[in-house]
Amino acid sequence: MEIRRDLSQRDPLAHGTAVTIGAYDGVHTGHRKVIAEVCRLAVERSLTSAVLTFDRHPASVVRPGSAPLLLADIDQKLEQLATTGVDMALVLPFDEERAGESAGSFIRDVLVDGMGIGLVVVGEDFHFGHQRLGNVAMLREAGAALGFEVIGLDLVGPNGMPARDHEQVSSTFIRRALARGDLKLANSMLGRPYEVRGVVGGGDRRGRELGFPTANVRVDPSILLPEDAVYAGWYERPDGSVFPAAISLGTRPQFHEDGDLLLEAHLLDVGGPDSGGPDLYDEVARVRFVRRLRGQLHFEGLDSLVDQLHRDVAETRAALA
Repeated sequence: MEIRRDLSQRDPLAHGTAVTIGAYDGVHTGHRKVIAEVCRLAVERSLTSAVLTFDRHPASVVRPGSAPLLLADIDQKLEQLATTGVDMALVLPFDEERAGESAGSFIRDVLVDGMGIGLVVVGEDFHFGHQRLGNVAMLREAGAALGFEVIGLDLVGPNGMPARDHEQVSSTFIRRALARGDLKLANSMLGRPYEVRGVVGGGDRRGRELGFPTANVRVDPSILLPEDAVYAGWYERPDGSVFPAAISLGTRPQFHEDGDLLLEAHLLDVGGPDSGGPDLYDEVARVRFVRRLRGQLHFEGLDSLVDQLHRDVAETRAALA
């Protein structure tokens, strides 16, 4: 997949593009259905298939006080888009100037002059331009005048069928599912385990002293974390090696600490550096959440905590088997 970050290179697109447009946060199954249709139609019409997206979520500029936490950073989004088979991703900066651009200007300057579009494929609920005044009807009217085709697709549900409003696959619904701990629903809408990334930082030694060393993964605060709980999942190192992991996400109520949210991953059958295990500090980890095991608990003593940690490890093995 070719990645472009501006509209300066026009010639390779002169013969036309089939494009879909959106934030594409999470690149979930609904997004993939739209992109698959773009790719199919592009081949049918001898066009270049493309996704037009933005370098940040538009809401972070338009309404920063209520912008959603993200399901993926820009690198994750581009990695997922590359798996769809689309020919090109165009990543435009979204700033105050872009936010103030009228829907008509966006059609003329970006889609027609910048991309040479022959076809636009979007969901029927698509809105764009200043104050979201642009919609599918406006695109169809412009297409009739400027010579491009517009297809609006119905929204889909988790089963791939047309959705009612309360069950549609969307980034918003995935965020809600993760926030309430419904990992099964969130992962089904994503089509894969939810993943976050972060740098492994230092922490105290209590986990190691209890026999359960953990990697303390510091995730960018703009990324959404699931509900505080214990999960079974996977930990991937920068070299591509993947380990089963029991993952704790919460504020460590057992130790009455200062309330900082911690994501701690205990790699099964992997000791800490003191016992010959790998040194994970300062590496970028990928943590995937597969199954929610239990909520966060406060234990009467360390013995009961250690007993529960052994159960968590056993349940993690079973969940990932």
